[in-house]
Order: sequence, then C-alpha cells, then structure tokens
Amino acid sequence: MRTSPELRRKLISVAAVSAALLTAAPASVAVAQEAAPRPAAVPAAQTEAAPGIQAERLIVGYKSGATEAKSNKAAAADAESKAEKTGEDIDFQRRLGTGAALVELGTHPTRASVADVVAQYKADPQVAYVVPDRLNKPTAVTPNDTEYSKQWDLFESTAGMNVPGAWDTTTGSGVTVAVIDTGYVTHSDLAANIVGGYDFISDTAVSVDGNGRDSNPADPGDWYNDNECGQGIAASGSSWHGTHVAGTIAAATNNGKGVAGIAYGAKISPVRVLGKCGGYDSDIIDAITWASGGTVSGVPANTNVAKVINMSLGGGGACSSATQSAINGAVSRGTSVVVAAGNENQNVSNASPANCNNVISVAATNRAGSRASYSNYGSLVDISAPGGETRTSTANGILSTLNSGTKTPSSENYAYYQGTSMATPHVAGLVALMKSANSALTPAQIESAIKANARALPGTCSGGCGAGLADAAKTVQAVKGGTSTGTTFSSTAAVAIPDNGAAIESPISVTGRSGNAPSALQVGVDITHTYRGDLVIDLVAPDGSTYRLKSAASDSADNVNTTYTVNASSEVANGTWKLRVQDTAAQDTGTLNGWKLTF
Repeated sequence: MRTSPELRRKLISVAAVSAALLTAAPASVAVAQEAAPRPAAVPAAQTEAAPGIQAERLIVGYKSGATEAKSNKAAAADAESKAEKTGEDIDFQRRLGTGAALVELGTHPTRASVADVVAQYKADPQVAYVVPDRLNKPTAVTPNDTEYSKQWDLFESTAGMNVPGAWDTTTGSGVTVAVIDTGYVTHSDLAANIVGGYDFISDTAVSVDGNGRDSNPADPGDWYNDNECGQGIAASGSSWHGTHVAGTIAAATNNGKGVAGIAYGAKISPVRVLGKCGGYDSDIIDAITWASGGTVSGVPANTNVAKVINMSLGGGGACSSATQSAINGAVSRGTSVVVAAGNENQNVSNASPANCNNVISVAATNRAGSRASYSNYGSLVDISAPGGETRTSTANGILSTLNSGTKTPSSENYAYYQGTSMATPHVAGLVALMKSANSALTPAQIESAIKANARALPGTCSGGCGAGLADAAKTVQAVKGGTSTGTTFSSTAAVAIPDNGAAIESPISVTGRSGNAPSALQVGVDITHTYRGDLVIDLVAPDGSTYRLKSAASDSADNVNTTYTVNASSEVANGTWKLRVQDTAAQDTGTLNGWKLTF
C-alpha cells in the first residue's frame, strides 16, 4: 500500500497536465461558488491519448481479431515488447470487463515518456485505441445543513418532478438500480432496499479500506487532507455520496420516518468505484460491465443484475473509447445508463462520461425550475431534473439519507446536497418506475419517452437543458398506456375515397382517459379498394401530429384490412383523433368502412 505522501506525489504528477488538456472542476462534494473553480487534480484529455498527457496507467483496446484481445499472456508480452522499444517500464495489470487491457507505466513517468508509449501502441495495427486511465470524482456539492424538510423536488407544482402521480401505477418493484459511486454506509431508512453489490476499487491508496476488490461495497469514508488530492485543493470530510444518491432513488417509504424514495419499491445495488480523491476509469469500466450482467475477470458473476445504472460522477475531457465500449455493452444487455452532466457551469461536451453516447445525461434545476448556476449545459444534455441550489436557503437543496461522520462512519442522519449528482438519481428512479411499469422497454425507448413527456422548464436555461424538466407521472402513464388496457374507440361511418383526389378524414373522439396514449397504440383499419397500392394512410393525433401508417406502393391487391401499431406516447390520449386516407393515382376508388383505436 502506498503511503499518503506517495499518493500525494502521484496525484500531483497526474495533475501536471498541459493547460490545453485540463478542465476546471470543483473539489469532491464542494459547494458551487460564483468564483472560478480551482484546477482539477486529475487528467482530462480532450483527445484520446493526446501528446503531452500525463498518466500512470493506460487502457489499451485491441482489435477483435488480435491475439492480445483474448490472451493475457499475449497482452503481457506485447507490453514487454513495447517496453523494450521505448525504454520505459510497461506492465500488463489485468483484463477489463470490456476486453481491454490495463497497463501500468513506471513510477512518475514524464509526459514525454507517456507520449512515447502511446505512440508505440497507436502504431500497432492490432490496437484499436489507447487512452489514459483517468481519475473521476463525485459530482455533488457539499450540504449546508442536516435539518429535515419536505422534499419539494418530488411534488412541488413549480419545479417538482411530479413523482406522487406515478405511484398509483408503480413504485419500482422488480427493478434493481446499480449506484456506481462511493459505496454504501448503513442507514435504517434505506437498508430494506439494499441488495448485494461489489467494491471495484483496485488501488488501496484510493480504497482506504485496507484491501483491493472484494464483495463488500461498504463506504469507509472518502475524506482527505489539504493538498492530498492535488496542490491547492483544500481538505474535505467524507461525503457519503453514494448513500445520499441511493436514498433519492429508493429510500424506504411509508415507514413513518425520514425521506421518500422515488422508486421505493426498487432495490439498490451499491457498486463502489470512488474513494479518496476519486476513482479510475478502469474500475468504473469494470463496474459498468459487471452491474449490467457482463463478465469481469476475477469477479464473481452478478446475481443482482441492474436494469438501471446511476453514475453521479465524472471528469473532464472527451468520452474515451474504453468507457464508451463499456456503456455500449451495458445498453446492449438492456441496461439504461443515467449520468450526471457535471457541476462546472460549462458545456457538457467537455465532461465525461456525460458526453458519451447511449447515456441519459442529466442537468440540474433549482427550486424555481431554472438551470442551477453550477450545472453543465449544452446540446448533449438529454433531460433536466431537480438538483437543488442552496445559495439563498439550505432548504432549497435535495434532502436524502447520509451519515454524520466527518471521516469514518458515525450515526445516520439526513442532509441537503446540491449538484447534478442529486439530479441524476431523480431520473434513475424514474427509469426504475418505467421498467417496473413496462419491463419490455428498451434503453432507447426509455430515453425517448422521458424526453417526449418532459414539460417545459418553468424557469430559464442558457446553453441547453435537454428536453425540459422530467415528469414522472406523465412519463409512467405514457409507457403504461393510460388508466386501463384494451379499451377501444371506433367509427363505423362509411366515407367514400375519391379516385386520385383529395384526402378524406374520419374522426374518433376519445374521452375518459388520463395521461398520454400508449407506446403501442393499435389502429385498426377496414378499407375496400380495388388497388390498395394507390393509398396513403395517416393517423392524425389531437394536436395535429401525423403518423404515417401506409405509403403508396406497387401493390395491386384489393382492400386494406389490418391493424397498425403506433408509438403515440408523446400524445395526450383524450381528444379527436382522425384517420386520413388519400388515393394518389387514377382508375381505382374505394371506401373507408370504418376504423378503431385500441388503448
């Protein structure tokens, strides 16, 4: 185990990156301030393996056909070969869950020596990518107070997320959410919903629990002294960050104490990747893989596979190929990945993993429904959710489960935090509600439905805050499909279809529904026609939006008597729906005999 001074030297070395490759980031769990934030103590490459980057470990992805992609012995031999060519120490450490190799460089390598090693790997035709093993940090900000208060973020009409309206449909039962974070410190308002997780921190200087990876994700505390995590970074007490995040998602509810979780019927699997001064990409990559049901060498199979991953963490720079590979793998296994946009008040394009593909990137709003002053923004933000802002009042933060220990665990308590770390579990909890309401939903469908059913921000946002403020009740109702299933509305009024003429329309009035139409709205059509290839058929929603059911084609068969399936989850169910039919060619006519909508 490295001594604290050695760790300090290591982190200072990691921080000595050229100015072009650094992003500003607040210290772990530090209150957002108006003044410019201090430089981060971690590498933040904007381009993968850019010249001049400082790193002590690299992640090497080999092409699928390469021997090194499958054989640890071959990967180790390749590292030795490149060490001989560069004169640098290069040691193969382990295989990541994505198949990439983690290699460690010698003690305190210079930027020039790292560049030499990177160049050797990049020149190898069997190498798909080589990226630094960057250090990530929690994206929350420090709480001011532990006084209990109502959870405005769940239910206030101005900028709450309309969560109680979803609970009549689902509470998240049957869904496991992996909280990839600092681990879990015991809390009686959360314990009933905790299932097995894992500690993925391999570096004992970061883990501070006396060992490397194991099946115990307990959070021993992530406190640090002045300058221990980089020159100029002030001391900080333990954040218990993962426990605060977990409470927002699934704190026990209706138990007569504490706070309510958004998906209080769901389970939380704590997956520990963040310790003293943060956590490395390589550990996070393996955690993503394992949490979603993938295989990680040396780690037992996951018996609590998560369909939702919450990552309230991040660092600077572009999304690396190594991290993107892990995220793609998780999504391909059916797991949604929800990520904090970051707290640097900058464009999210420079915040990883929030800028990766296939994630739901979450910005933070305050109690007035405006973008929080610290929140990142930009076109890569997918959705906004309450993250709190405590500048004017502590009670405007997000209250959740915590611990009173300043260094090591002490008594349980509750506290207000603010940050995109707090916004992210709101959306992860919503995803759990959605999966519980409709287990067939894919990650892409989940993201689409959250965006389609968001409401406009009640406040302001400069720079881009995604589709708006997430609305739990509206979104769950949309994917569930209204108040009941199998209800049919129909029209039997016959309407003539003129030959090569104007479109005709037939209306159906839908009443008595609540929320939006389902994602699998059934549209039954009965048309008599002597050449159906001439026909174009559209469904027209109450707001005028159109959904193409059939295009004109070279089809000489008679009649259209079939049922179409339409994703109408972005449409209010009640109102006048229309079927629009047009004959686009000469010589044939027909009749719309009737049609129906089944919700």
